[in-house]
Amino acid sequence: MNTKMYVGNLAWSATEQDVRELFSQYGAVTEVSLPTDRDTGRPRGFAFVAMDTKEAMDAAIKGLNGLEWMGRALTVNEARPREERPSYSGGGGGYSGGGGGGG
Repeated sequence: MNTKMYVGNLAWSATEQDVRELFSQYGAVTEVSLPTDRDTGRPRGFAFVAMDTKEAMDAAIKGLNGLEWMGRALTVNEARPREERPSYSGGGGGYSGGGGGGG
C-alpha cells in the first residue's frame, strides 16, 4: 500500500519541519524527504511525504493540492514508483574507422 506523496512547487525556504507540520493536520507523518541540490546543497523545491495510512494520504492530497502555502500553490499527488531505467548506455555500436599506419 503506497502512502507516499510527491509535493511540488515548495517555497525554497520550506524546511522539513515546516512540511511535517503542514501534513500532520491530516494524520501521522511517517517520513519527509526534502531533496537538495548536489552542488549547492539548496532545496530543490519539492519533497516526498509519507503518511501512516492511505486515508490520511488521500485527505492530505484533497486538502493541500493547489493550496497557496508560503507564497506558492502546492502540487500534491500520490508518488509513483521510480521508473526502471535500462542498464545500457544507449547509442549505436559504431564503427571506429581508424586509418592504418603505413610504414
